[in-house]
Amino acid sequence: MASSTTDSLGAQILEHCVALDALKFGEFKLVSGLTSKYYFDGRLLTMSPVGANLVAQALLPAIRESGAQAVGGPAVAAVPMVTEIAMLSGQDDGRPVPGFFVRAEVKGHGTGKLIEGPLAAGSRVAIVDDACSTAGSLYQAIEAAEAAGHQVVFVGCILDRHQGGSDRLRADGYELFSVLEGDADGNVTAI
Repeated sequence: MASSTTDSLGAQILEHCVALDALKFGEFKLVSGLTSKYYFDGRLLTMSPVGANLVAQALLPAIRESGAQAVGGPAVAAVPMVTEIAMLSGQDDGRPVPGFFVRAEVKGHGTGKLIEGPLAAGSRVAIVDDACSTAGSLYQAIEAAEAAGHQVVFVGCILDRHQGGSDRLRADGYELFSVLEGDADGNVTAI
């Protein structure tokens, strides 16, 4: 069973997804190659002012509780999430949590970094993404962070599709924190 946020924030996020048309129903092929009876466009949610704030409010307390010193994730989907979480962490009375993101590949110019952001060496980090199907994008960020000498202490997403990714993460010792969950029948609920 995935860790979850408060019912109120999850319900508000789900309601906002519907209002933004970020949740569509039908037959869709996912980046993982799997098919789904619904499509979740996390960018519509996390790039809207209300959605970004709700997602950050839902994830930040759990990230802080994990002891993570920074939050990051794969470009492109995690970038707005990371930005809002970092910004919110600097606006309240809690500990600031800077953000970073992991590129899909090392850039061939400039400094040639794979990880971008103010990330101190040997940090305890949280990895987030908008959705988890097979966890491929999450693993790309996890592996890059660990290869750079950081310890992943938190993995989270907005929507756990329950298509094998959360089971794979759990088998490897990572508990997935999620706000929403979906099933094979196309039902999406707040958890």
